[in-house]
Amino acid sequence: FYYSLQDQFDNLEKHTQWGIDVLEKYIKFVKERTEIELSYAKQLRNLSKKYQPKKNSKEEEEYRYTSTRAFLATLNEMNDYAGQHEVISENMTSLITGELTRYVQELKQERKSHFHDGRKAQQHIETCWKQLEASKRRFERDCKEADRAQQYFEKMDADINVTKADVEKARQQAQLRHQMAEDSKAEYSSTLQKFNSEQHEHYYTHIPNIFQKIQEMEERRIVRIGESMKTFAEVDRQVIPIIGKCLDEITKAAESVDQKNDSQMVIEAFKSGFEPPGDIDFEDFTQPMKRTVSESSLSNSRGDGKSEPKFGSKSKGKLWPFIKKNKLMSLLTSPHQPPPPPPASASPSAVPNGPQSPKQQKEPLSHRFNEFMTSKPKIHCFRSLKRGGAGPEDFSNLPPEQRRKKLQQKVDELNRDIQKEMDQRDALTKMKDVYIKNPQMGDAASVDHRLAELGQNIEKLRLEVQKFEGWLAEVEGRLPARTEQPRRQSGVYEAQNPSGVNSCAQDRESPDGSYTEEQSQETEMKVPATDFDDEFDDEEPLPTIGTCKALYTFEGQNEGTISVAEGEMLYVIEEDKGDGWTRIRRNEDEEGYVPTSYVEVYLDKNAKGA
Repeated sequence: FYYSLQDQFDNLEKHTQWGIDVLEKYIKFVKERTEIELSYAKQLRNLSKKYQPKKNSKEEEEYRYTSTRAFLATLNEMNDYAGQHEVISENMTSLITGELTRYVQELKQERKSHFHDGRKAQQHIETCWKQLEASKRRFERDCKEADRAQQYFEKMDADINVTKADVEKARQQAQLRHQMAEDSKAEYSSTLQKFNSEQHEHYYTHIPNIFQKIQEMEERRIVRIGESMKTFAEVDRQVIPIIGKCLDEITKAAESVDQKNDSQMVIEAFKSGFEPPGDIDFEDFTQPMKRTVSESSLSNSRGDGKSEPKFGSKSKGKLWPFIKKNKLMSLLTSPHQPPPPPPASASPSAVPNGPQSPKQQKEPLSHRFNEFMTSKPKIHCFRSLKRGGAGPEDFSNLPPEQRRKKLQQKVDELNRDIQKEMDQRDALTKMKDVYIKNPQMGDAASVDHRLAELGQNIEKLRLEVQKFEGWLAEVEGRLPARTEQPRRQSGVYEAQNPSGVNSCAQDRESPDGSYTEEQSQETEMKVPATDFDDEFDDEEPLPTIGTCKALYTFEGQNEGTISVAEGEMLYVIEEDKGDGWTRIRRNEDEEGYVPTSYVEVYLDKNAKGA
């Protein structure tokens, strides 16, 4: 087909160069596609890694639920999904970019060779044409010279005045010119035949062959780019089943989400085992008698600084697990005794707020609930637990159900440790037997010390297992029903049983020396360092509502109070609620109650938190 373009040699050369440019452009396109695939895969992997749970963190515990496990499976499948895009990039690089780059280099060399042959053939035919033209001009010149010589001879022969010698000489010259013309004619004829043969060979053999090779080269290029485009699609199609499998796994993980199972896991994780609180007794304020609070009430008797234990026939419910811990401890740590009067040197009129020595009176139950919802005191006991590290060894600071789980986990952990130690002991025993049978392999006495250590370790671990199993049996024995009615302890009981009172119990002692919770539940009132401390640390401090200036020096010796020096400026975080106490803060870690009559308060509703 390209034979018909033999007179368009230059245009054909430009077209083939354009074909190579198209191929190089396609290579560049595929290369950029592979870079996009790699970048996309990298971003997917980074995204999956970003949302993976961190090891040994609280997040890792959250992935036990079916919904979070499904999300984790999605992240893993997205990682595999990214891997398939990396496969696309690798295959396109090797099967298309690399192959086409090599082919382009070969194509350029082949094209260069073909057009070099074409130019060489063109130059050869042009040379033959020049030779023919030269022979033709020589023949024409010799013919003209022969005619002139012949005419001169005839002129000389007709002239009678010319000598015979001159005529002979003119005749010989004419013959010579005729001979030269004949020779030029023969040469021209030979050159013409040769040129015609070369021209026929050029246009019917050499040029068609060269053009045929160029056509085949161009068709191979076209076929190659088409195959590359087909490979481009096949590379994508090959990973579709695997990508589909990844998506199927994501769908399967989503279908595995079980809301009932997750709800049950939440129940198992946070179930305390406590019973609901009992009914609150009716308090009759119409009777002129001293107010008495029932066992299940949240408020304390504060008439004369003593507490009267009450016993009921019903099982006493524990109310505190159902109330936010910091609200409860606010009641436990707030001073409820009358504040001391100002120093005698100052008159009541000198106190800006007036004498604040209110009579001790019983507060309605609604007021006590308001204190639950509004007060946020510093919980020194829980803070000290946080700084002190771990809780009790028997996990008695946990609710019964949580304690049972912790004890069971501890028993299982100790049993695993025992099994490891026993496996090591068995291995060392076998090694010792080998050493005894083959002394050249080692000294049997060298493992005796390690065997003794392992035996001691196993014995210690077994004792630990027995101890924790005893606690576990105790918890499991009383967990189904808790009907024992613990007694409310007073300051007198504390004096008689100092060993049974810990630092946390002291934090619950009110300024008048009475306790607000029973002694038998001291361990249950502790907050475990692992389960509850984070909630206290995340608690936002109370915002300041103003400032105050200390008018007198106050030595805060009772729990919940804070010492101030005369003239000191402090922040107010809670107004006097009628009991004669104002809650103030010195800095982030120091806050407490002072008598209202000891300070001059400047309220500012726009004040920010300290």
